[in-house]
Amino acid sequence: MSEQPGITAQKIADFERDGFVVLREAFAAEWVDLAREGIEQDLKTLGPLHTIQQSKDAAGYFVTDFCMSQRIAVLRRFVLDSNAGEIAARLMRSSRCNFFYDAMWAKGPGTPKRTPWHQDQPYYPIDGQQVCILWLPVDPVATESSLEFIRGSHRWNRWFQPQLSRDAKILYGAADRTFERMPDIESDRRKYDIVSFEMMPGDCLAFSGLTVHGAPGNSSDQRPRRALSTIWMGDDAVFAERPGKVRPLFEGHGLRPGDSMDCDYFPRVWPRGPDGNVGTGRFDAGAPFRASI
Repeated sequence: MSEQPGITAQKIADFERDGFVVLREAFAAEWVDLAREGIEQDLKTLGPLHTIQQSKDAAGYFVTDFCMSQRIAVLRRFVLDSNAGEIAARLMRSSRCNFFYDAMWAKGPGTPKRTPWHQDQPYYPIDGQQVCILWLPVDPVATESSLEFIRGSHRWNRWFQPQLSRDAKILYGAADRTFERMPDIESDRRKYDIVSFEMMPGDCLAFSGLTVHGAPGNSSDQRPRRALSTIWMGDDAVFAERPGKVRPLFEGHGLRPGDSMDCDYFPRVWPRGPDGNVGTGRFDAGAPFRASI
C-alpha cells in the first residue's frame, strides 16, 4: 500500500517557520480505521502505561496511554505500514525516520479538563532538531476542543520543565534547574500567537518536539475526542540524559548520550528496505514489553 503524503515545499516551510502544520486528508480511511480500532481496543483494556488524568468525580473522562503498538496488532500495523513515517521524514527534511513511541489521548463528551501547556521533547531522552509528532484524531474535533499551538515557540531556544497532566507535578522534581518553568500562558493568552484548527478524521497535525502546545477540554456534549499521537525521529536525533526518569522509560537499548537513535531498538520505518520491509526493533516476535512510567 504505497501512498504519497502530499508534503509540498510550502508545507515544509510552514512547519519550519511555525513549528507545526495542519495536513488535510493526510491518512486514507484504511489507516484511520486502524487507528480508531486500536484506540477502542485500548480503552476496553487499558495498558500498563495508562493514566486516568482526572479525579473520578470529574465530568466526562480523560485518559492517556503509551506504547500501545507493542501489544495491539492494528496499531503496530499503522506504525510500520502507514505513510506516517514518510510524512514525518519529509517535514523534517530527514533522509530517514525512526519510530519512538505512540500515545492515545481520549477525552469524553463534556470533559472540561485542559491538557496543560507544554513541550514534548523535554519528556524524551532525545536531543536534536528532528523530532516530529503526528496527532491524528479519529473523531471530528471542533476548533474550540482541538490542540492549540504557540506559533514560532519552537524557535524560542527555551526548554520548559515537563509536568504531569494529572496533577501538574514537575516530572524531574521541584529542585530541577535544567529547564525553566512554563509561563502562565492561560492568564495572558493575548500575549501569544495561539493557533488551533477544526479537524476531521484523516486530517493530521504535525509539530516539532519543542513547540509549546496544549488543549482545552472537550466542549462537545455528544462526541468523544480521541486521537493517536506517533513520535518520529530524524537524522540528527541522539540519545540524551535527563535530570530524572523520562516518560515513557525505555530500557535495554544500550544507548549512551550522543548515540544516534537510529538503532535496532527504535525501528527505521522509512525509507523501506529493498524488499519493501522495515526494521521491527522492539516489535520482534517474543520481544518483552520494554517501556515503563
